[in-house]
Amino acid sequence: MILLTFNIVNIESETKNGFHISYNDRLQITESNAQSVLRILHIHEIKASFFIEISIVEKLKNLMKAISAQGHEIAFYNKNSSGSQIEETKKWAEDFLEKQIKGIRQKEFKISENDLKLMGFNYISNIDNADILFPFKRLKRDSEITEENGISIVPESISPYSQLPYNDFIFQVLPMKYYQNMVFETLKNDDFVLVYLDSWQFTDVKKYKFKVPFYRNYNSGKKMEDKLEAFLVWINEKELATSRMKDYIF
Repeated sequence: MILLTFNIVNIESETKNGFHISYNDRLQITESNAQSVLRILHIHEIKASFFIEISIVEKLKNLMKAISAQGHEIAFYNKNSSGSQIEETKKWAEDFLEKQIKGIRQKEFKISENDLKLMGFNYISNIDNADILFPFKRLKRDSEITEENGISIVPESISPYSQLPYNDFIFQVLPMKYYQNMVFETLKNDDFVLVYLDSWQFTDVKKYKFKVPFYRNYNSGKKMEDKLEAFLVWINEKELATSRMKDYIF
C-alpha cells in the first residue's frame, strides 16, 4: 500500500535583492501549489492525505473545501502550535468541514501522545528533518504501526535495501526510475510505503526570487509537478494500491 501525503506549509525562505513577498502572498503561493497537486491527483484518480499547518488552517477555507470535496483526507501539521491552539483549530475545522480530523503530523515541536489522544486524534505521523545529510544519519527504522496510550503511531518509511527514507527531499532529488524501483522493492518487504511531500516544493523559486539551497532548487516548481505526475502514472500502470492515512490505519 502506498500512503501518499502532502504537508501544506508556507514557504519561509528569504528573498533575493530586497524583493518582498508578503505573508498573504506566501499564503496564495501555498494555496496555488496545493491546487496544482489536487489537479494532478484528480487526473489520475488517486486519493491522498493533506496535513495542513495549524496556523494557516483557518486562512485556507476554499482549499479545505476543495480537498474535502475531492475525497481526500484533511489532517494537521504541527509546526510549533500549543496544545490549546491545536484543540481550538481542530474544533473549528471539524465544525467547518462537518468531518472529524483524525491525524496529526509533527516534526521538531511535539505534543505528547496522551494530550493528542485527549484532543480526539486517532493517529500521529511524526517526521524528521530532511536535508542533504539526512540519509546518512539513520540507517535503521521500525516500519510497523504501533499504538501508545490508545493512539496509533505511524513511522516514516525507509527502504530496507537502499536505506533511504521516503521523505520530501529524497523524492525531489532521486531519478524517478530509481525512486520507483525503491518503492516497488520496499513493498515486497513492508506492508506500506509512506511518502510525503511539502507544498513549497512546487513553488517557482526563481519567479519569486526565493533564496533556497541549490539542492532544494533542483527539480522544484513545474519539474516537481511533472515528477509527481510521472509517479502517479507509474502507480496506476503497476496497479499498486493507494490509500488515505485514516482509511489504512482504521
